[in-house]
Amino acid sequence: MRVLVVTVVHDPEDARIRHRQLLSLLDAGCTVTYAAPFTAYHRTPPPGVRPLDLPRAVGRRRLAALRAATALLRREAPRHDVVLVHDPELLAAVAGARATRSAAVVWDVHEDTAAALSMKTWLPGPARRVLPAAVRAAERAAERHLHLTLAETGYADRFRRPHPVVPNSVLVPLDDVPPPGADRVVYLGRVTRARGGLELVALGRELAGEVEVEVVGPADGDVRDALRAAHEAGHVRWRGFVPNDEALAGLAGALAGLSLLHDEPNYAHSRPTKLMEYMAHGLPVVTTPNRAAVELVEAAGAGLVVPFEDVPAAAAAVRALRDDAGRRRALATAGRRYALEELDWRRDGRRLAEQLRVWADTRRGGSPSDVSRSARPDGRAHEGS
Repeated sequence: MRVLVVTVVHDPEDARIRHRQLLSLLDAGCTVTYAAPFTAYHRTPPPGVRPLDLPRAVGRRRLAALRAATALLRREAPRHDVVLVHDPELLAAVAGARATRSAAVVWDVHEDTAAALSMKTWLPGPARRVLPAAVRAAERAAERHLHLTLAETGYADRFRRPHPVVPNSVLVPLDDVPPPGADRVVYLGRVTRARGGLELVALGRELAGEVEVEVVGPADGDVRDALRAAHEAGHVRWRGFVPNDEALAGLAGALAGLSLLHDEPNYAHSRPTKLMEYMAHGLPVVTTPNRAAVELVEAAGAGLVVPFEDVPAAAAAVRALRDDAGRRRALATAGRRYALEELDWRRDGRRLAEQLRVWADTRRGGSPSDVSRSARPDGRAHEGS
């Protein structure tokens, strides 16, 4: 099976795309072309794939990327069995290239696009109020003409038919991991204001001299200066972008993993991937009370929940874990056990490859509504699909 994977928004090192989906497709024997903004992000294409460079769609500068993606899809879709797109912006490019005429086109839905508009500060206020309705209309059109996979069961309510859920799970280490330590907490992922970047800075200042706050990931412009200043002052250790494998290895032995997301609609339905990564690597977690995060942490018994934008509460949670080795080890053990049983991408990656193969094999004789029946009522793909 020949698969074309396309993004103009995501970092080519995006964990779901690069480190999970691509690896699963290659393991399943697929021939993979990966079209992404490698140059714009200063990334090296991964081994085993045919790389194609695209411009990056960012802020209000999106037209050039969409034009390039449309041209690429027009040229490349006929050479592939499946086209897997990751950005809602690419729905227009798919239509413009008429890509569905030559390949099974799949949109991997891994955010609530309409809800996320409230965080797009580059959009004018009136546009943020009007665009959600347009986004929902585009989603309904995509459902009629494309195949969909959903990263969260909570996304199902946005659509009229059931679609396979390919969860945003993680690669759980199968070897033993060290117990959590007592002198370092870690944040892993892109740093933005909405993801608690300023709270991380304040937490580092609060815990200075007691517990190191380590921040691993690139920072957006709205928090970059504050984070850099905190690093220079010694309040946090900001490592910037670190390759995924190295970043995950650095979790070992930390006191806890942090997820201080703000109360944003887009976060209500999405389980933070970082929480699953912390649990998989044997760390207790400290999280704010987004609904999906609370459900995950409570189901696993894996950590502590603190109020939104409440730095003193987050500091108190860190100190409580530091001062109680038995408690932090119990939370870490429970989280890791849950991750091994429920959150391992190895299983979900096989389901993704199987589902794409079904759609590729039935493209000539079926339609999205026909093949969507291969999903179970709960939205997950059948084991044998």
